[in-house]
Amino acid sequence: MSFAESTPRPRRYDLIAFDWDGTLFDSTVAITRSIQAAVRDVGGTVPSDAQASYVIGMALMPALAHAAPDVPQEKYAELASRYRYHYMKLQEQVTLFDGVLPMLQALRARHHWLVVATGKSLRGLNEALATVALQGVFDGSRTADETAGKPHPLMLQELMAEFGVEPQRTLMIGDTTHDLEMARNAGCDSVAVAYGAHGSEGFAPFGPLYVAQTVADLQRWLGDKA
Repeated sequence: MSFAESTPRPRRYDLIAFDWDGTLFDSTVAITRSIQAAVRDVGGTVPSDAQASYVIGMALMPALAHAAPDVPQEKYAELASRYRYHYMKLQEQVTLFDGVLPMLQALRARHHWLVVATGKSLRGLNEALATVALQGVFDGSRTADETAGKPHPLMLQELMAEFGVEPQRTLMIGDTTHDLEMARNAGCDSVAVAYGAHGSEGFAPFGPLYVAQTVADLQRWLGDKA
């Protein structure tokens, strides 16, 4: 065996940032149904599945406002409250995608820093991360209520600054065009997943390095390329 073959390949990325909903967490249907039910509750025009799922990944109020443009601002607080009510009713049905934990554990074994960059609230993310299986898996996070929401690059910029990692050593993985646009705005590479909220037909303009069809597909690509 040659020296090159016996020497571990240097990592391409030190910092790997994951979106949460639709990328790691199988929550797309629950979020879509909760948005639709909340809009119905306040008397707005109920968005289609495509319209409701498009806003996944954005901060809550901009997402709801985009999905329900005919709901007046004075009803926004009620709209958000009804969304949370409906989502909590469905939350027990929401779990990690199959294969996510082994993938994350394999990346940790290769000494990547793993972080979450999500449109969820800090409270919502902390509740999800409190499970025994996820304790200690992630090194950091940013949520939409802590900083600017996607596709603004500040979320990634703050994480890169926290870990002292340059954009060219940072990879963003997400299921929406908001994730990919944020990565582009931050000067980072991105990988898209096609099993979440957005269909793969909209990803190309944002230049992802790869579009993974399944978690297993994503893990294979990361094992070879990250």
